[in-house]
Amino acid sequence: MENYRFILSGGGTGGHIYPAIAIANELKRRYPKAEFLFVGASDRMEMEKVPQEGYSIEGLWISGFQRKLSFKNLSFPLKLIASLLRSRKILKLFKPHVVIGTGGFASGPLLQVASARKIPSLIQEQNSFPGVTNRLLANKVDKICVAYEGLERFFPKDKIVLTGNPIRKDLLGVMDNQIQAKDSFKLKHNKHTLLVLGGSLGARRINELVESNLQLFEDLKVEVIWQCGKLYYDTYKKYNGLEYVQVHAFLNQMNLAYSAADIIISRAGAISVSELCVVGKPVIFIPSPNVAEDHQAKNAKAIADKNAAVLITEKHLEKDFKDEFSELIANNDKRKTLSDNIKKLALTNATNEIVDEIGKLLISK
Repeated sequence: MENYRFILSGGGTGGHIYPAIAIANELKRRYPKAEFLFVGASDRMEMEKVPQEGYSIEGLWISGFQRKLSFKNLSFPLKLIASLLRSRKILKLFKPHVVIGTGGFASGPLLQVASARKIPSLIQEQNSFPGVTNRLLANKVDKICVAYEGLERFFPKDKIVLTGNPIRKDLLGVMDNQIQAKDSFKLKHNKHTLLVLGGSLGARRINELVESNLQLFEDLKVEVIWQCGKLYYDTYKKYNGLEYVQVHAFLNQMNLAYSAADIIISRAGAISVSELCVVGKPVIFIPSPNVAEDHQAKNAKAIADKNAAVLITEKHLEKDFKDEFSELIANNDKRKTLSDNIKKLALTNATNEIVDEIGKLLISK
């Protein structure tokens, strides 16, 4: 077996880092003698997260271009040139057989240089509305793995492969153990359970929404598992005193939390959406408006348009949330329809299919 070498690049957020790590793990399983190197932005979270997973990483001096007038943009050309030169050196020294990008500005310079040097390259796009980096790379790379249909608007059709996003293996079959999961959270089996997710750091507007509707949840006999995020835990932990509310800074066993839930409130990051399709529970998406090109709203709309989730924007929460949530609790048929429809959108074999495409690039080399 040849000792293949792979470079993976992507980061800035967990939504770019997690897919890269999942792809690397599957490549390692298939090619045990392979060597791996990650490339990220030198001041972003990948510099910490990737070594925790046992992989080496090199940092580039790069940051995103601000879409509004900003002094930070003055240094962008210098950072870009420095990152292109650094990428050239990394590729020359490591000599990868394939380079893989999972989005985020750090992957731009590396994939740009790799494709110019005719090194086989693949990008993975998590969102229904692609990021700027992947749109710029689309005509240069060999293959583009996507998670949503209809991306021919942005990418060359002959390069696109619909694979889905890598998801955690422990989420498969979460419905099998709902009784055990509810018991683990000490929940009552004759009440509905609401799971609230705002990400590991938390979502301020979702937390405010939950706090303002605690009486509604009690009136509807709903128990709440509330992941408020570590930034907000000190503010909301006082509600642990309520019999029907559990406040958590973070949920370590997400498979159990998903299993225990009857309804889920969540942001609409790409990986969260992909996981929730597999979980197959009724979902109310509240997209973050504070993300590039409003991609969370577009992710959520792609699901809601298929009658597979409820979408409420932050600006409509005051007007719509109580009615939408109350109807979901009261209407078994609507919950079942949403659940059935979102399951149809699940792509459960994404990591394997992405690595299959990488394998084809190795053969074609």
